[in-house]
Amino acid sequence: MSNIPNWTCEKFVDETFSKAPVPGGGGVAALVGSIGAALAGMVCNLTTGKKKYAEYEDDIQRIIKEAETLKSQLLELIDKDAENFYPLSQCYSLPSNTDEERKTKNEKMQNALLVAISAPIEIVKISYKAIKLHEELAEKGSKIAVSDVGCGVLCLKSAMQAGWLNVMINLKSIQDENYVKSIESELLPLINEGEKLADEIYENVKNQLSRK
Repeated sequence: MSNIPNWTCEKFVDETFSKAPVPGGGGVAALVGSIGAALAGMVCNLTTGKKKYAEYEDDIQRIIKEAETLKSQLLELIDKDAENFYPLSQCYSLPSNTDEERKTKNEKMQNALLVAISAPIEIVKISYKAIKLHEELAEKGSKIAVSDVGCGVLCLKSAMQAGWLNVMINLKSIQDENYVKSIESELLPLINEGEKLADEIYENVKNQLSRK
């Protein structure tokens, strides 16, 4: 499974709808996140060069470069998530009739889980970074595109949360408690801060758009 980002929107949705194992929640999270990052780029492109926002031009140029990088990384994670899930999917059909077979299956499962969890971990981290970009754009971006800041941050919050769910479903089967604790201690603060920040940005945008 590769080049999923090159599929049409219709094919992506139909394949997700089907019983095919990928794209699943991880791939969807990565796609939604990439769209959220793309909206940051859109806001920048609608802001750059405008006299009204000249004082923010350097920031806008920095943000657009960062948004491009994050968007591309999230798109790449669609394929990575699909490819990394394959070894795990193969483990489920391994025989487990004898103690030796069960031991072998468990070892392969544990290794495959560590591979499968890697893409969702990155989805969480990158989505969090992109939320931070929208925090700036809510104040520095063109006001004609402030609704796109809100839409973008909602996409990224969903991507971050969906990525975390895909982390959790793997963590619950990983037997290395030290690894589990290290991932939780790394990601949970990002999740908590990211959710709070995304909600604040959304409220900020709503306030800017409200009829007073």
